[in-house]
Amino acid sequence: MTPAVHRTSCRVRQGYRCIEFKEDSTQDTFALAAFWLALAVAATIVANHLRVSIALVEICVGVAAGAIASRFFRPDSLGANAEWLRFLAGAGSVMLTFLAGAELEPSVLRRKLGEVTAIGLVGFLAPFVGCAAVARFLLHWDVRASLLAGVALSTTSMAVVYAVMLETGFNKTEFGKGILGACFVNDLGTVLALGFIFAPFTLKTAVFAVVTASVLAALPYLTKRLAGRYAYRTAAIRTKWVVLVVFGLGALALWSGSEAVLPAYLIGMVLAGTSAMDHDFVRRLRTLTVGFLTPFYFIRAGSLVSVPALVSAPLAFLALLGGKVATKVLGLFPVIARFRKERNERWYYTLMMSTGLTFGTISALYGFSHGIVSSAQYSLLVAVVIASAVVPTAVATLAFLPRHLLPDVDAMGQPEELRGDVRLIPDAEEEEPEEN
Repeated sequence: MTPAVHRTSCRVRQGYRCIEFKEDSTQDTFALAAFWLALAVAATIVANHLRVSIALVEICVGVAAGAIASRFFRPDSLGANAEWLRFLAGAGSVMLTFLAGAELEPSVLRRKLGEVTAIGLVGFLAPFVGCAAVARFLLHWDVRASLLAGVALSTTSMAVVYAVMLETGFNKTEFGKGILGACFVNDLGTVLALGFIFAPFTLKTAVFAVVTASVLAALPYLTKRLAGRYAYRTAAIRTKWVVLVVFGLGALALWSGSEAVLPAYLIGMVLAGTSAMDHDFVRRLRTLTVGFLTPFYFIRAGSLVSVPALVSAPLAFLALLGGKVATKVLGLFPVIARFRKERNERWYYTLMMSTGLTFGTISALYGFSHGIVSSAQYSLLVAVVIASAVVPTAVATLAFLPRHLLPDVDAMGQPEELRGDVRLIPDAEEEEPEEN
């Protein structure tokens, strides 16, 4: 059957030519994808010149593009809710979360177990209580909406933090691995709180837990056997295998009422030892994820911000954003000071833990879909969550970057050594195999 092809309609409004993308035809899908990738390229160039995080700039570009589309064209003219684009954005967040988990070597986590547990728990509890109180007593939301606000704003953004760690080189250091481990504990608290308060565990949850535990237990052995038998003979079989497992458990998580990013992180942690022995595989998977998938995720996240909603309720926006950042900082800074003595290290760690994106938007969407929060409250929460991904990241990068811990970079752009008290875990210097 020949697929239906719709013509793109145009109209003149306030001197601008309205361009509407349709997702029905292949031609328009390619055109829309090219437009989004053009935004990603522009964001990369801007980030390079400003020397800030690419993820941060992609979010800001998404906010600007969404505001322009809403002002001069139709609100949905960017196609942010097209099913294929939502899938690519979701795949980007899931694969980025997997890579973040793969960076957490078990030996490093064992040495930092006390640190990541303490910081992660405080990073969840302080904003959960603080933001719920702000929503309840300052904004006069009802109890369930206030608790949902506390859950949505208690998160830290694994996707944003890992993207920043990747760009700076901190992902290969014990300092960066500690931040990533604390982020996981923080977000795990958010997921459990959302489940216990709003989505009681059911038989589906039990099935998901049992299947996930069984797969994770067998995964290192199966991956090692598969790679030993077929790697370098069958094109990119490890990549196909990892994506299969991540997507499979992600689908099971969604079926059970959980979220796909949770098993992705656990899969990454379980395969961290295997991944550490094959840097070429990780490098290629990272290129696919960061170069193609995550721009759709970050730009789409920014495009969902409703600027008119912020303009109509600026005090509520500032109250929730200030509540999240203030409670994160006040709760985390004294705890982090026990583990990091240098001023920039403490502030950088604290501000990275103050970000939010993935689980925050997921929690807000859950609340809106189940009638816990209204449309206006949902827009406000999403805007605050995305702002919390931008503001702390920008301040941390521009004002508190611990440069003494950054790896030196040679003429080829490869890290040579790391100064300070943080050890660099280098990639193997070896020729890449033909097949993955």
